[in-house]
Amino acid sequence: MSRPIRSIIHYAALQHNLRVVQAKAKNAKLWAVVKANAYGHGLQHVFKTFRAADGFALLDLQEAQHLREMGWRGPILLLEGIFEARDLEVCSRLGLWHTIHNDAQIEMLAAHKTLQGHRVFLKLNAGMNRLGFDARQFRSVWARLNAMHQVEEISLLSHFARTESAQDVIESLRIFNEACHDLPGERSLSNSGAILAHQDVIAKESIADDWVRPGIALYGASPDAHTKTALEWGLLPAQSLRSQIIGLQRVSVGERVGYGSDHTAQENMLIGVVACGYADGYPRVLRSGAQVLFESGVRCNLFGRVSMDMLTINLNPALEKGLEPKIGAEVTLWGKTRNGIGLAIDEVAAHAGTIGYELMCAVAQRVPVEEDLEGF
Repeated sequence: MSRPIRSIIHYAALQHNLRVVQAKAKNAKLWAVVKANAYGHGLQHVFKTFRAADGFALLDLQEAQHLREMGWRGPILLLEGIFEARDLEVCSRLGLWHTIHNDAQIEMLAAHKTLQGHRVFLKLNAGMNRLGFDARQFRSVWARLNAMHQVEEISLLSHFARTESAQDVIESLRIFNEACHDLPGERSLSNSGAILAHQDVIAKESIADDWVRPGIALYGASPDAHTKTALEWGLLPAQSLRSQIIGLQRVSVGERVGYGSDHTAQENMLIGVVACGYADGYPRVLRSGAQVLFESGVRCNLFGRVSMDMLTINLNPALEKGLEPKIGAEVTLWGKTRNGIGLAIDEVAAHAGTIGYELMCAVAQRVPVEEDLEGF
């Protein structure tokens, strides 16, 4: 058989998460954000579930092409817009909507020869200071686009830098409202954090989302995990990273484990060697505070450094449960075990000093993907 590590995509969880977000967003249309190969889940794997959304939002023209080849005929939005003039030809051919966030994109569009006007989303910088036009110039930019024959319709787009509190959201809404309050066009503001936590705040500010843009919530992780977990939001993990024990070592008190010999056994230990390392996307920075799930859900700590292709775990908790670890025993790095016990990707990410988004996107191409269709 091949090396035993697998990324399992749970279709029922994807479907459940989409429904949770749709219920929160109420009457808004929904972009399923599938950038970065659907947050590492694989565009082809999420498509059969997310085609129940109103549109797809992404960055890459090849991924847009892939969606069309899979049969999607609805809206596709390029969140970062075009990067060079010839991208506009692809937008015309594939019927893509695209974001306008800088003057260079406007110049390319103005020089574009087309008989079919483009649907564009004009982006406002509402305090994130990343992409988008300043509020002071936004209206003049809108007027310029509105006068161009290359533009069929203008929608209005912004992004929340912070959604941890209602006040954070209100401040961005204030900037958006001052710049856009009487401009025509559909609005799109809410990301996962705003959809889950602040739809009431947005409604009170009299700014309705015509389109919402959930990303991380669709995949079963929390946009603000330190504030509220995915489980507390009612979200289910859509990906499980699982592997197996490929080696066992009996280690006595005082013996060392792993590269650098910086993990010394304080008791007699059974060490399990797992076929998973940083070349698979598992963070090298993780240390003994991080845990995995052994077999049916016994939590076992890492012990020793994560190496390129392997990591080592302390199997003593499994022994204490009366289990006899063997070669081939399954280990869940994040997600859920076969009997449904969960280890949140956000928990693993926190031990690595990062967020669940990064771990999802970092799963290596060499890791095979399996589809879990149970309950879908």
